[in-house]
Amino acid sequence: MRILFIGDVFGSPGREKIRTHLPGVIEKEDISFTIVQGENLAGGIGITANTAKEMFKAEVDCITTGNHVWKHKEIVGYLDEETRLLRPANFPEGVEGRGHFIYEKNDVKIGVINLQGRVFMKSLDDPFRVGKKIAGEMREETKNIFVDIHAEATSEKRALAMYLAGTVTGIIGTHTHVQTADEQIINGKTAYITDVGMVGSSDSIIGNRKEEIIDHFVLSIPRRFVPAKNNIVANCVIIDFDEKTGVATSITRYNF
Repeated sequence: MRILFIGDVFGSPGREKIRTHLPGVIEKEDISFTIVQGENLAGGIGITANTAKEMFKAEVDCITTGNHVWKHKEIVGYLDEETRLLRPANFPEGVEGRGHFIYEKNDVKIGVINLQGRVFMKSLDDPFRVGKKIAGEMREETKNIFVDIHAEATSEKRALAMYLAGTVTGIIGTHTHVQTADEQIINGKTAYITDVGMVGSSDSIIGNRKEEIIDHFVLSIPRRFVPAKNNIVANCVIIDFDEKTGVATSITRYNF
């Protein structure tokens, strides 16, 4: 079975890339389940119900998010309503929405866990213990479990991967918008990559037009960041796994 995990979809240029190309990719590569990192769907920061719905219409099965999920307050009610939209599971108890869910497609159950790191980011509950607990509970129903670890530090992502290796099928890092070249199968069981990347311009600075970002650094004054619209590339990974055992057999960087 094959799962496609797509990097951070950046603003309207990223959404357009998904709308126009994803259905064809799913058919061409025989993808069974698709996950999108969607915390920057709306204008390059945050997510709204309408931008999430665009992804679902493009055959996306699950959207994960991160620290920007709360940018647009209208999303709060939709987080409670839509099970295909996740926010990090290690937010404190009582926060709206859900951080994990088990989906069923083609008679196969697939669990997805969304976690957020704490190094160089806002301190939340421990993603290691929260992730381990949720994965253990999910394994009573399915061994096919995929984790989005939305974090800044490579060390934290790799540590979580080693900690959960053998318990989950795949651990996919997000947040930096830069695709790393360290995909591997840990202990012969768990697929891992430090960062899957983004769906945005290759002629940009992490998705935004380079001019405003450069001014921000050179002049040390605020600038309004605008998503770049040219040379849009979708960074992804494809993970093959045995749906009976939950063991990953390969992970491949895939860009379109």
